[in-house]
Amino acid sequence: MFNTDDSSNVHVRLDKWLWAARFFKTRSLAAEAVDGGKVDLGGERAKRSRVVAVGDVITIRRPPFSQTVVVRGVSGTRGSGTAAATLWEETAESRQARELLAFQLKNASTLTFDTGGRPTKRDRREIQRVRNKWP
Repeated sequence: MFNTDDSSNVHVRLDKWLWAARFFKTRSLAAEAVDGGKVDLGGERAKRSRVVAVGDVITIRRPPFSQTVVVRGVSGTRGSGTAAATLWEETAESRQARELLAFQLKNASTLTFDTGGRPTKRDRREIQRVRNKWP
């Protein structure tokens, strides 16, 4: 279904490859991310028309996560998720950093206020005083 042969002369644009590899739901979202500087190709900011080749290293930043992937196949058509997963491979460092951040976000404490209702005038003044002290 997908062309993963290294010797072929398939030319696929970066935005189209990101869409085909299912990093973005639509091609326009992929193009917007590339134009916005959220995607690097080979450590440099890339244009959406840049041609992707097997072996290229792509960094994709979708806050709060960042992924570094190596291109393993080239395709300009969007297929199933299992087929799209054969187009790229995430680096071990990227996977570890992403899993660590996911764990930290999952286990982060949340701010809760148990005052029992709306803040009183005195409480609001105290909140305002704290906010002005620490911008």
